[in-house]
Amino acid sequence: MKILFTLMTCLMVCGVSFAQNLPQITGKVIDEKAVAVPFAIVRLLNFPDTSVVKTVATNLDGAYEMNQLKEGTYILSVSIVGYKTKKTDKFLLNGNLNIPAITLQSLTKQLNEVSVSGKKPFVEHQIDKTVLNIENSIVSSGSTALELLEKAPGVQVDKQNEQILLNNKSGVMVMIDGKNNFLSGADLAVYLGSLNSSQIATIEIITNPSSKYDAAGNAGIINIKLKKNKAFGTNGSISSTYRNALMANLPRNIYGSDLNFNINNRNKKWNFYSNANASKNNNFSNLLLERNTNSGGLQSAFNQNFKKIYTGSRLAAKLGADYYASEKTTIGIMLDGNTSTRKLDNFSQTFINEVQSGVTSNNSLILNSDANTPNKNYSANFNVKHEFKKEGASLNFDADYSGFDYTGLENFNTNFFNEAGTIYNQTIIKNDSKTNIDIFAAKADFTWPISKTTKLETGLKTSFVKTDNNFLSSAFLNNNWQNIAGQSNHFIYKENVNAAYANLSKDLGKFQIQAGLRAEYTNATGALITNNTASDQKYLSLFPTVFVNQKISESSNLRYTYGRRIDRPNYQQLNPFNFYMDPYTIQQGNPYLKPQFTNNFEVSYSYKSGLSFSLGYSKIKDLILDSKTAQNDSTRIVTVGQGNIGSGEYYSAGLYFPLAVTKWWNLQNNFNLFYNKFNDNNLEGAPFALSKVSYNFNITSSITLSHNWTIETNFWLNSPKVRGLEKTIIYQYALNTGVQKSFLNKTLKFKLNVDDIFATNYWKGTLNYQNVNLRVQNNYINRRASFNISYNFGNQNVKSARSRNTATDDIKNRAGG
Repeated sequence: MKILFTLMTCLMVCGVSFAQNLPQITGKVIDEKAVAVPFAIVRLLNFPDTSVVKTVATNLDGAYEMNQLKEGTYILSVSIVGYKTKKTDKFLLNGNLNIPAITLQSLTKQLNEVSVSGKKPFVEHQIDKTVLNIENSIVSSGSTALELLEKAPGVQVDKQNEQILLNNKSGVMVMIDGKNNFLSGADLAVYLGSLNSSQIATIEIITNPSSKYDAAGNAGIINIKLKKNKAFGTNGSISSTYRNALMANLPRNIYGSDLNFNINNRNKKWNFYSNANASKNNNFSNLLLERNTNSGGLQSAFNQNFKKIYTGSRLAAKLGADYYASEKTTIGIMLDGNTSTRKLDNFSQTFINEVQSGVTSNNSLILNSDANTPNKNYSANFNVKHEFKKEGASLNFDADYSGFDYTGLENFNTNFFNEAGTIYNQTIIKNDSKTNIDIFAAKADFTWPISKTTKLETGLKTSFVKTDNNFLSSAFLNNNWQNIAGQSNHFIYKENVNAAYANLSKDLGKFQIQAGLRAEYTNATGALITNNTASDQKYLSLFPTVFVNQKISESSNLRYTYGRRIDRPNYQQLNPFNFYMDPYTIQQGNPYLKPQFTNNFEVSYSYKSGLSFSLGYSKIKDLILDSKTAQNDSTRIVTVGQGNIGSGEYYSAGLYFPLAVTKWWNLQNNFNLFYNKFNDNNLEGAPFALSKVSYNFNITSSITLSHNWTIETNFWLNSPKVRGLEKTIIYQYALNTGVQKSFLNKTLKFKLNVDDIFATNYWKGTLNYQNVNLRVQNNYINRRASFNISYNFGNQNVKSARSRNTATDDIKNRAGG
């Protein structure tokens, strides 16, 4: 690390010695009401030939900045969907220049009393990412973050395995405001299920991040940006949502509610911001499972029915401040925490048809179980940003601490019935678990423009993680609780990752090139305290990235990207405990899981910031999947566990095009085609190969009517597919629609939304390998109606708090289960 730090320091000093001060252009884009217009495309054009010199997009404050420019005569062109393109008069650039605010005119027209006003589309494709504009979307109102992702192009929510897929690949890094959220698996699903759309401004989907980002997440990054406030003063917002299921034969109280409040105050030296949220989310699922066993002449057919009722609540709060110590230096601190409770009531009935020596018998069992899992998360961030005198040069530093406390108490009461319906056996089991996770991390990022066409980015990072998992499984025998041998355990996992990266970008006119390299050294130890065994992993990994943007014409571009990434197992996957589901079903952790490595390649074409087409290929080594699923035919117990598959290959093609049917009706269309291929020469003692072509599409329609009425409709479909050993055998699809009415100059909004109108979003699949032949159907509740009311108060042009990329970006989503 000392060598890397010395190298970075040398690069900084060398850069200072020969850097030049070149002209810069800054400015802001606003609409007719002087409200900032974010995500507008600003092009710098040569005069008089109007060739494009540079293109940038405005930020959330409507501001833009162009650095390292040649002196000369130029004009600016500004465009965005829903507004008339605006060009400035010609101007002479011979030094730093601040352009007066550019005002865009919305495309508003009266047609038979139908009023049309432009707004950002729900799906917006940018050069390096896809953006979902949630804040003004009606079809998103009342939805949770998990439901919003179902409507995102290229994203699939696998509720069966509680995973998020991007371009049909698992291993997505989910970030909140540029920092990871610490959770994965079931806990991530619970968190995203409690995060309401009223808290979300945009969702960014980045399929191939640069070396500046942490290397974790083989499928890419999904960054959920929460709402922020936009010049000096105070403003805020308050919103509330109520949602309920619209399905027959459901338990009572399957509903959700949300109350969200945020406020921001900004003056010349300080910016204070805070947010508070309270939510409740109840749900229900019905899992059907069939399988067969054959051992010693005994043939058994299992038919299992699990009915699960989930009730949960969450309280969250965030408090932060930025101090503007000087024009160039900002110091910030942020504290946030949340506490949640989740209760599961499970009723399951298993019918077992047995045939031995031609004699048939039918036994059954009934399981009543419940689980209470209160969780607490808390974190603190200290950050400093300094901008040097040289334009575009900056240094950022972050230090973080995060802590998690997970506790759980599960009770299982099982009655076994013979063919006559008489109880012949009973088991009572309880599981007590406690998990503590501590994460410390620090990072520094340095940016230095070497010349007008060349920029260097470099940085260092270190992180330390300790997870302490204590699991006690007991059975009630002879009127006493007794420890179950082989089930209870104490597992401690420690991990240290040190990283360094460098990115060099070069503008060659028609080609813009960026090449980077990230190095990460991992030192990890997992210790089973109960039986005094340990496993160690130490490895150095290199992650190169290459981006080439080719300008074909003023309106079209080709982009070529390559990147290597890693997915380390999350902490609960490494936990070797046996988690009891019922007497015949056990979930097991694997402390010997290896990280999976991915090489991603993509070529994409874009035309006029609208139509885009992409081709992608990914090769994953040591793919982490539910590959250790095994069945013991003699005990008839099936064990579900994760392991490494030799390799997975993913081919993809994507087409996106917006369509303006009329001035008041717009469509966003996204189509994807996939081919997945999985191979392992020796998976659980036998060769394995499986492949399949699949596809999905996502269409969003937006209609703007008079008197501030808006209607949106969204339809998505996923075809059958394969993922490792698992096959999805049905089409999953959903139709969602919503309507919005605005009052009081659009500060007060009412939204009504219905998701999954035809109740078609459920999962059905199989898992067949060696002696395992599972057939599964999972019916979860997706048809819901929600009503949302929101009110914005104060000065809505208050500048936002800075969005921080904290030091724990690559490790936070590996906590939890």
